[in-house]
Amino acid sequence: MKTAISILSPLTLLLLWEAAAHLGFVDTRLLSSPSLILQSFFPLLISGDLIYNTWVSVLRVICGFLAGSIPAILLGMSMGLSPFVRSAIEPMIAATYPIPKLALMPLILLIFGLGETSKIFTIAIGVFYLVVINTMAGVLNIDKIYLEVAKNFGASRKDFYLTVALPGALPMIFAGLKLGMGMALILIVAAEMSAAKAGVGWMIWRAYDMFDIEQMFAALITLSVLGYIFALALDFLERLVLPWKQTS
Repeated sequence: MKTAISILSPLTLLLLWEAAAHLGFVDTRLLSSPSLILQSFFPLLISGDLIYNTWVSVLRVICGFLAGSIPAILLGMSMGLSPFVRSAIEPMIAATYPIPKLALMPLILLIFGLGETSKIFTIAIGVFYLVVINTMAGVLNIDKIYLEVAKNFGASRKDFYLTVALPGALPMIFAGLKLGMGMALILIVAAEMSAAKAGVGWMIWRAYDMFDIEQMFAALITLSVLGYIFALALDFLERLVLPWKQTS
């Protein structure tokens, strides 16, 4: 039943959009229509242009996501386990987190240039904050009795990380990873719009320049599909790692 609703709700929205376009309630010069977008989608797909640009964006998102999330998990666990580390780093994170990551784009381009590094770093820095904050919160929410038991049994620093902090914080870590993936998709479009010659964001900007509304919507739909696929992948990974945490 839930699957049927999940399929029917977007289809209903598309049918209403198409009907509004045919009846003249929607200006197709600005908002187009699903049928016109579909007509422009297949040539982009057959020519390979859409596949190539999507692949470029996917690689950038994965690299930036890993570059931001892995150190964030390690640092977040350290902040959760050590009051000294938390006191030293948490104020800096609190002070720099509110800075819009897009506002840092000129500085990032000056430092890293127009190559791939600047785009990956832009994604990484956006993912980093969301994952590190959630990881630290996950460790701090672990029942203190588990930490005391580990200490009484002479657990090493490595044991605290691998057998106490990481398993206990995993639900919050995955929450941060899901938020980080959404941020990664937002930032990749911004990065590709400003300094790129390929990618879904570059396609959106090129379509805007050419006033090709259908191609722009095709790229936007591709981006939404990517977001859905990445969300499913993270959900699948969460079910593998946390089999006891089943959502209804």
